[in-house]
Amino acid sequence: MREEGLRIGVCIKQVPDTDSHLRIADSGRGIDDSNLNWVISSCDLCALEEALLLAEAQVSRGAERPELVVFSLGPERVEEALRKALALGVDRALHLVDEALQGGDAIADGRALAAALARERCDLVLTGAQSDDLGQAATPAVIAEVLGCPYAWLVMAVELDSCSRSLRIVRELEGGMNEVLRLELPAVLAIQAGINRPRFASLRGTLQARKKPLRREDCSGLGVDPRLVGTAGAGIETEAVSLPPAGAGGVVIDGASAEAAAELIAHLEREAVL
Repeated sequence: MREEGLRIGVCIKQVPDTDSHLRIADSGRGIDDSNLNWVISSCDLCALEEALLLAEAQVSRGAERPELVVFSLGPERVEEALRKALALGVDRALHLVDEALQGGDAIADGRALAAALARERCDLVLTGAQSDDLGQAATPAVIAEVLGCPYAWLVMAVELDSCSRSLRIVRELEGGMNEVLRLELPAVLAIQAGINRPRFASLRGTLQARKKPLRREDCSGLGVDPRLVGTAGAGIETEAVSLPPAGAGGVVIDGASAEAAAELIAHLEREAVL
């Protein structure tokens, strides 16, 4: 492990493919994940691509290439997502896998990821702006708070100045407006989907990924209190998950006569629309 030079950490989440047919689990408190196709969340793929682009830009300027480390929290299946990140060009991976770390919410997961990022001394942390499954957009903010770093959400462009150890970023605001900020490192950025076009892993990259370091870390190795992570550290508990109620059939009023118009108005009044 290098003691000098920039290190960029990327946090990714493995989520069900958006094309998957979801079924509610027998417990009624989640989805049945036994036969799902799992992928890296789309915003996280953009964060991965942005880290690779930043590293390539540093090399093109004659600077030392930053080390890229990918992090993910989850069960055994998450290793597949980490291997994909390694195949795309990341240098090494860290898998937070421990029963004590499972079942957490954004706060509990953010604490665990922040502990791992702090131990790796990452100068810049990139995450997706929100996940494709829950979409709470809260985990990166928790990471930034725990690390005590500047934080920007919905980032649309990033320029890294390794000499001054600073960033120039553009973030999306409401109403079609953008905001330009300059942040000092270390910092945490939540990348918006669409900032770039994520690349595909090459055959060579896939073969090289098998030889790249992928370390597993449990709760004790992170040095975090088990009461603050996973289910024990979650502040939110899911009581029930249900499908939305089926919509009632629509009302069709034929014709373009005055009678049809009167019938339409009467119907809207009955439904309290007018």
